[in-house]
Amino acid sequence: MVSAMDVPDAPATVSAVDRAGRTAAGLSAADVAERVASGRTNAFDADTSRTWWSIIRANVFTLFNAIVFACFAALLALGRWQDALFGLAAIFNALIGCYQEIRAKIALDRLALLNAPRARVRRDGVEAEIAPADVVQDDILVLRAGDQVPADAEVLSEQGLQVDESMLTGESDPIDKHPGGQLLSASIVVSGRADARATQVGADSYANRFAGEAKRFSLVQSELRRGVNRVLAWVAWGIGPIALLVTNAQVQVQGGWDEAFADGSWRQAAVDSIAVITAMIPLGLVLLTSIAFAVGAARLAAEKVLVQELPAVEGLARVDIICLDKTGTLTYGDIAFDAVYPFDDRATGWRDALGWFGRAPDANATARSLAEGFPAGAALVAEREIPFSSKRKWSAVSFAGTDARGTWVLGAPSLVFPDAATRAVPWSGPCAENDEASLADATNELASTGRRTILLAYCPVPLDDGNVKAETLPAHLEPIAALTLQEHVREDAAQTLQYFAEQGVDVKIISGDSPQTVAAIARDLGLDVPHGFDARELPEDSDALADVLSQHTVFGRVSPEQKKGIVVALQSRGRVVAMTGDGVNDALAIKQADIGIAMNSGSAATKAVARLVLLDGKFSHLPAVVAEGRRVIANMERVSMVFLTKTAYATTIAILFGIMIMEIPFLPRQLSITDGLTIGIPAFFLALLPNTQRYIPGFLRRSLSFAIPAGLVVGLALTVFSRIAGHLWGVPIEELRTGSTIIVAVLGIWVLALISLPLTWIKAAILVAMVGGLAIILNVPIAIDFFQLVWPREDAVMLIAGLCAVGIVLIGIIRAVQQTYIRRQLTSLPERRLNSGND
Repeated sequence: MVSAMDVPDAPATVSAVDRAGRTAAGLSAADVAERVASGRTNAFDADTSRTWWSIIRANVFTLFNAIVFACFAALLALGRWQDALFGLAAIFNALIGCYQEIRAKIALDRLALLNAPRARVRRDGVEAEIAPADVVQDDILVLRAGDQVPADAEVLSEQGLQVDESMLTGESDPIDKHPGGQLLSASIVVSGRADARATQVGADSYANRFAGEAKRFSLVQSELRRGVNRVLAWVAWGIGPIALLVTNAQVQVQGGWDEAFADGSWRQAAVDSIAVITAMIPLGLVLLTSIAFAVGAARLAAEKVLVQELPAVEGLARVDIICLDKTGTLTYGDIAFDAVYPFDDRATGWRDALGWFGRAPDANATARSLAEGFPAGAALVAEREIPFSSKRKWSAVSFAGTDARGTWVLGAPSLVFPDAATRAVPWSGPCAENDEASLADATNELASTGRRTILLAYCPVPLDDGNVKAETLPAHLEPIAALTLQEHVREDAAQTLQYFAEQGVDVKIISGDSPQTVAAIARDLGLDVPHGFDARELPEDSDALADVLSQHTVFGRVSPEQKKGIVVALQSRGRVVAMTGDGVNDALAIKQADIGIAMNSGSAATKAVARLVLLDGKFSHLPAVVAEGRRVIANMERVSMVFLTKTAYATTIAILFGIMIMEIPFLPRQLSITDGLTIGIPAFFLALLPNTQRYIPGFLRRSLSFAIPAGLVVGLALTVFSRIAGHLWGVPIEELRTGSTIIVAVLGIWVLALISLPLTWIKAAILVAMVGGLAIILNVPIAIDFFQLVWPREDAVMLIAGLCAVGIVLIGIIRAVQQTYIRRQLTSLPERRLNSGND
């Protein structure tokens, strides 16, 4: 339902002479040129997808890239390119994100180009087809069945004009339009023809006003990215002080600032400081998150689901309530034959007559829906005919020489039979008494189910010229059968709704159609909804609105602004909301939702702001999207523990070594050994494994509950090793670096093993491969030379073994305690409302 404030203001009334003149000839070439010069054209920059700049900005200009590229540039300036390889992670991360999202943009732009409509106008008395953008104000639009209205317009003349405004208002029933009535841009002519004057064009038109508001860019909310960015923010705040602390310690180790600048040893001090700083940054986690999202997007693309923003893959895993638009989502948006209820079993020929109505050349959408249910009747030839008129709501036809001879009338019960309240018919429904009811009671009972109800009537007398000329019904009509029609429900809708119910995801159906109709379709899909709620009675206050939403499932007569308001109200209660739809009227709500999902049959504006687009319009793809999101977020939570453990021990080393004035026991290239064997390579495979674990809010808190204490254990082990072996035993720095690398690698592989439990053959193979890789690096001459490894002396090796043993025990205890904490969360999950704000 469109509110009064949403419909374009009615233009000043056009005089009869002016209207007739314009209808006959339209604008002249000079008129068109004058309007183009003054900017009164229908040109509008309607984005069909995200802009190039928004994609680049979201993937390149990030806090992560700023930190990494600063360190990368510093090492290049120092001439240490071998130690600057970590910068490739940032480059690949940006490239992956840009590639996937630009690919989605190109796909949507191509679809929009293929589906671009044409506009038919009359100028200088000649009809011509032009691009919708070339329409100017006051153009005479020549509209036929199937045309899309290119701009807001006033009807000048019409013949049986009916318009589908469901893309704009959600109202699925075609709307009759008469001279002086208003047409909304982007609505579809479903029957009849008309001449109309363009009144509001370009950005001022109804559809483009929605598109303009929806164009404002915003990134999808991702718990994974939000958690990683939170860690990066913490690191960014600490980098300055920690960098100064570490740099000062390394310079002091070299003999002080004066000597460091004199002999150039400050360069090595800077390299050591950057090594610790980059170790604090979860480089691989950011890259792997993008890779996991990209792989998920590729898998969904095979399922005909287009992902516009990579984090949307994760988003549906977090959704706990989904708002569904009826028309175009649960239904195809067209009318389908439902059932027939004969009143007289002895009547003959009526099925053939219904088949003829369904195949008549000028049949409207309602009549055409009968063609499939009544395949006979194609051979009938009409003797006389009164075509359907939206004004009188019925059509009539006479046949001769067949079983269907006589006159048949198809139309609205109350208009075909004004005396329906007193006319009795056989009926066995609840309203019947003694197997009989009034025709009005019988048809009202059918209508109460939410179906559209029409009536077939008959009389043996054929139509005469007087009936046809005056468009009057013949006398002595008898009701033959009542027919119910309903929107064509998508075959996959019921199964998909059942899936969401099993997964604990609440469903709200919001539509511009009547509450009664929407509730009937919801019941057909298996939802327990006795009735729908009329959105015209919804409160405007967000808090009160949220209370109403908690009590009802189906809402009808919902305006576009109310759809957005419903999403906002649900979000105010901590709900993670998905919104599906296809019409312009859904664009604002889809943009506001945490995850917006558009059907490919929808408008360009709607698809442009959606996070996901169902390319084949199949609602049944959503469970696959949820499953893919759960796989991504569950696996990334697992591997994030490994990455954040590194951040924790790197920070511990930086602070302790800075305070104790100890030389950093790593080169940046040596950290790449532990990064690759204990984090990067195995995490890549772990992130892509199947995982159906249900989403639990607060992944960052759970990850840190393991990573911080485990990182402290590793950091303390390295500190003890460097203090004892370096300061007390005098072990050379080259051996200290090798020993530190071994400690981190061994404890890192142990952390990897713990987070991989329960082991499968794939996980076991990964662990064996990483142990083998470490052995190869420590024994192959080329690797030894590149990584500058020197095997420690015997007493240092014994110290390394002891520290590793203690670390393994302590980290095992930490993991056991954390697992107990997670099990408690799982136990309390049914009692908590899922939301994304618990980090």
